[in-house]
Amino acid sequence: MISRRGLFTAAAGVGATAVLASCGRLSGDQAAAAPAPAAGPIFFGVSAPLSGASAEYGKIWRTGFDLALDEINGAGGVNGRKIELLWEDTQSDQKQSVPVAQKFAGDSRVLAELGDFASPASMAASPVYEKAHLVQFGFTNSHPDFTKGGEYMWSTSTTQQDHAPELAELAKSLGTKQAVYYINTDWGKTTWKLYEEHAKKSGFEIVHSEAVQADGSDFRPSLINGRDKGADVLVFIAYYQAAALLTQQAKNVGLGQAKIALPSSAYSPQYIALGGEATEGAQLIVRFHPGDPRPQVREFVDKYQKRYGKQPDDFGAGAYDALKILAWAVEHSDGTREGVRKALLEGKDIPSLLYGPFAFREDRRVTTPKSTRLVVKGGAFTLAGA
Repeated sequence: MISRRGLFTAAAGVGATAVLASCGRLSGDQAAAAPAPAAGPIFFGVSAPLSGASAEYGKIWRTGFDLALDEINGAGGVNGRKIELLWEDTQSDQKQSVPVAQKFAGDSRVLAELGDFASPASMAASPVYEKAHLVQFGFTNSHPDFTKGGEYMWSTSTTQQDHAPELAELAKSLGTKQAVYYINTDWGKTTWKLYEEHAKKSGFEIVHSEAVQADGSDFRPSLINGRDKGADVLVFIAYYQAAALLTQQAKNVGLGQAKIALPSSAYSPQYIALGGEATEGAQLIVRFHPGDPRPQVREFVDKYQKRYGKQPDDFGAGAYDALKILAWAVEHSDGTREGVRKALLEGKDIPSLLYGPFAFREDRRVTTPKSTRLVVKGGAFTLAGA
């Protein structure tokens, strides 16, 4: 059930929650043609999991968004106008993301949309945003087909085509016989397919592969299959919840000496909190790490830690970065939906916390994505080799 609450985060870090003021509802075509207000707040819609299995990611997004709002609005906003976020809870479910998209598309005040978290939820809603000429900024959408949904789909996330081979190379460096477990979703199966293709080309030995349920609680029978085939490396293509349980239960079935390789989707403090001591030594590939020495990252990490009492992860940094990029696009536009798309299309040195100044490729992905290898050490994510 979609939440009826229209949550919007206000300026100066207040993070206030209020009922979305009523406004005339338009069709996507009407909203695309209607002029955006020339005064008052600038609105972005956020389609996010605020409840359900992926709610932790929605909470992390909010930390990054709120910090970016503090900075942008505290400095006077964009061209003198404050930014406000209109939040809608989809549980990252494609059945809920579509009506949310229709709501945002029909609100002529909304200049761009952020989300959804999972690629299937975003891709289901893409036709609505495309018809309304509304930028859909899916900054966590790694599915290679996401930006193929139209001219208004943009992402700062690396694709599975980039990430799956990196993960495979990481696993190869850890051992010789791999057992690969992937969650039985479109994202999991697509990532596994790309992983397997790279492994075959590179001559990796995968002794076992198996789909598992994202919300499963007992993975031991599946893990035993990998154990009995002599796996010395376990690859868990999953989000943090399933990855933590797989890691913990691997130790329980006699795979305590096996090395563990993870995708960036498992990069959350909750992976370590849920998996406990079993996560020690697990390695993963990410876009962002708070140990990055760049001055911009150091400043962001200091502000984040001072406000929240913890270091930011990939998802908090990604949310902060995405909002800053959209604010930049509005500043370099005529203040319309089409203007935002044009600014992203023509931008040459778009400022970014994750990547430094960058431009988008023709497929509306980052031209030069970067990645970093981390290892769980002493109960924390640290730079591998440090």
